[in-house]
Amino acid sequence: MVPPQGLSGFFRRPQPVKPLAGQESVWDYPRPPRVEPHSERVIVRLGGQVIADTTDAVRVLETSHPPVYYLPMDAFPAGALVPAGGTSFCEFKGEAHYFDVVAGGVTAPRAGWTYPEPTRGFEALSTRVALYPGSMDSCEVNGEQVTAQEGNFYGGWITQQIVGPFKGAPGTAGW
Repeated sequence: MVPPQGLSGFFRRPQPVKPLAGQESVWDYPRPPRVEPHSERVIVRLGGQVIADTTDAVRVLETSHPPVYYLPMDAFPAGALVPAGGTSFCEFKGEAHYFDVVAGGVTAPRAGWTYPEPTRGFEALSTRVALYPGSMDSCEVNGEQVTAQEGNFYGGWITQQIVGPFKGAPGTAGW
């Protein structure tokens, strides 16, 4: 059965929100994605503890996705990143390996990932880890609490400087 709006209704590009001064639209991000250094202060908490505090993050920017922040592995205390089983594959970055994130008696299973041998152009990710912000107590960028990207596949970090709509929510798979 074809829905009333027709099949094309499932695959139409959404109307981007027009960014205000100082904001970025995820619809202006490139595809394939781009890695860019980001010197804002990033603080991550889990189990009531600060597990990362750095100004040496990079962001991966991809059309329709909020930025994914990758933090240096050496920004985490010993024992916070525990290798977890399984991998996944990104057509752009290569094979991802996962971590359980552990602090303060809390374990966030497979809540972090890295690309130990990324494809060309993504070499900066080889010594960094990304985190699902919804699995942490909190993630902050320059003191602002991050909102997690909807869904359980992408790991985007949404701040007031980022406008969408964002891929990840139900009904967005065809974007």
